[in-house]
Amino acid sequence: MKVNKLAPEKNARASLKWRNTKAQRCRPPVNSSELNSSPDLVKMIKEHQAAVKKKPKVKRLKKKAKTLSGSNEKKKTLYECKKSYPNTNGSSAVTINNEANDWQEWSANGETTLGNGEKSADGIEAVSSGRLEGESFHYCAERDEDRNHAVLVMQKSQTLCFRGKCLLTCLYGRVEVMGFTIEEGQQPYPLFSPASHCPLTVTALGSTDDARDEGMEATAILRKYLTPASRKRLLRRINLNSSVILLEPMETPLTRFLCSFPDLSELFSPPVSELMSAVLDTPLNGLGMIPLVSDVEGLAMSQSYREALNTVVSACRGDGDGCVVVLVCGTKNVGKSTFIRVLLNTLLNHTTGIDYLEGDLGQTEFTPSGCLSLSTVTEPLLGPPFTHQRTPEHMIYYGQSSCDSDLDRYLESIKSLWSRRSQCRDTPVVINTMGWVKGFGFQLLVDVIRLLPVSHVVQLGHGESMQCPTLTPDLLQMAQGYLTKPPAHTAMDEFTEGHSPARTYTHLAVQSAFQGVGRQGASKHQRSNELRELSLLAYLSQLQEADQGPVRQLHCLTPYQVPHTAVAIGVTHCEVAPSHVLYAANASLVGLCCLAEKVTSRGGPVVLSQAPLCPCVGFGVLRGIDMARGLYFLLTPVDPSILRNVNCLLLGAITLPSCILTTQSGFEGEKPYVTTDYSFDLTGAGKIRVFKGMARPGQVGM
Repeated sequence: MKVNKLAPEKNARASLKWRNTKAQRCRPPVNSSELNSSPDLVKMIKEHQAAVKKKPKVKRLKKKAKTLSGSNEKKKTLYECKKSYPNTNGSSAVTINNEANDWQEWSANGETTLGNGEKSADGIEAVSSGRLEGESFHYCAERDEDRNHAVLVMQKSQTLCFRGKCLLTCLYGRVEVMGFTIEEGQQPYPLFSPASHCPLTVTALGSTDDARDEGMEATAILRKYLTPASRKRLLRRINLNSSVILLEPMETPLTRFLCSFPDLSELFSPPVSELMSAVLDTPLNGLGMIPLVSDVEGLAMSQSYREALNTVVSACRGDGDGCVVVLVCGTKNVGKSTFIRVLLNTLLNHTTGIDYLEGDLGQTEFTPSGCLSLSTVTEPLLGPPFTHQRTPEHMIYYGQSSCDSDLDRYLESIKSLWSRRSQCRDTPVVINTMGWVKGFGFQLLVDVIRLLPVSHVVQLGHGESMQCPTLTPDLLQMAQGYLTKPPAHTAMDEFTEGHSPARTYTHLAVQSAFQGVGRQGASKHQRSNELRELSLLAYLSQLQEADQGPVRQLHCLTPYQVPHTAVAIGVTHCEVAPSHVLYAANASLVGLCCLAEKVTSRGGPVVLSQAPLCPCVGFGVLRGIDMARGLYFLLTPVDPSILRNVNCLLLGAITLPSCILTTQSGFEGEKPYVTTDYSFDLTGAGKIRVFKGMARPGQVGM
């Protein structure tokens, strides 16, 4: 492994012991064009669809349309005077005057109510209820080519399932995404629907005001976003049960950085299994969205799933004593993370914030894997974890994706994070747990329930088989934990004055019913190791500039210079000889931590003998070590004001994705940190991988 030494910068900016040095800059790769509108992708999808001819799914009914209630004369009198209505986006009021012509034409052409699958008087087919697909988009969506956005009209209970990414603004009515209700007048929300997770579904909820005047309000709204011709076509579709949304393309440093890697260039496109279900040639495709037909299942909620959500939401809205603490548990690949995102989004409809305690080292929600953290969620989560990476209020870097090597450190970290939460807060708390629910994993789960004031336990399962014992309060009275033991009872306990009754909680059993439950995703980007790499790449995307410039590779960025004597360095997951620690840490991910005691050095690197339990403020890439000058070269998105408190670098088992090292551009010859002078044919040359789920020969067929 080569050390990338950098020339010193005379005019380097200094921030206490952290200093910047200018690194070599190379021409970065040109950013890829909009993937979802790629001609190659569109051609490939059309070839797949042409191979298998399917009958159209949009039914064309010839039932006569119903007449609209009310007279036109009465409507005309409503708009003879000049009126002002508040803008739905929260800006100043707009004056309605010259929209009368639009409204009169809409009223004349809309003498029929466009029902489900019916035809209007002018021969235009109405969209049916349920999933929007096929030709329906040409009737209920209009796109403004100049401003590159589209307006979509949805009737109550209609859904839009799609792949891709976009910004959604609700202009009229309400829509729901992943449990979160978006209403008119709110800010635009980013939606991410990559191939790594279940596709997002937008559901129309209609309006809550039955007395509003949909005609004039809709005219005032649409005239801001559409041309007169497009506006008149959509006005015929709007009624009191309609929802109108604005869809805009979205490009962020995150999406540009991820899509710059060849293996991730199609991340926001439909996977191969969905190519036949993609709806092309709609007004939405050029915006970075590809709608899907009803053959593709969106988020599937069973009856027990919905009942558990309603129970928790009702408890949080009640006036009970103390805050609601919800622990979500279950085996792997059963939908815990998705359930938690829906729960958090649903709670945000009723409260301004929820505390979230991360107890799953492998599939973390807001940080790269290997972290335990405590966060306050104030914004909806409308995408998978790698789309909303953020710095928690409190975080501990464990350094591994599993805690089986050090159970005590895991429990101590959980207790440390909980102790930093203010006990006087009445904010609801949601706790995520690992999918390890057998053996020591089950004992850890029992300990967490006993150590924390849990009020609700949501246990997810699937099928008829028992993946984990049912964690009812009665079972907890007898279960053996790793640190805790079941309380000892005697026949005289109930008559003793000092006896306290056993703590109880509400147990909610949820039966997951989505396709592929209990099995790890086999498609590209769906395996657990790929999801962990996506979260880490998303964190490193914060190093990119906020503007829409080209993507800059990590070797083109300016690192900090950190003196060896200013920070200690340690390894969390294994024992490494002190003389080999710097070799192991070079070109690796390190946690930026804050030790309580001051670091003292005798002139060389400070190496810790064991991993400390200390706060972590972020992560960095140790891209070079200069032994001659005694400097670490570190890349990190952490703010310099926070870096002043960092005095410890922790190396864990979380490694950098190989694509970061192998796709470096601008080099002639051998790339830094990558060698070809190595033979994997030698015995022991490769990494030893332990497959814990592999059945022993004696267990085959059991």
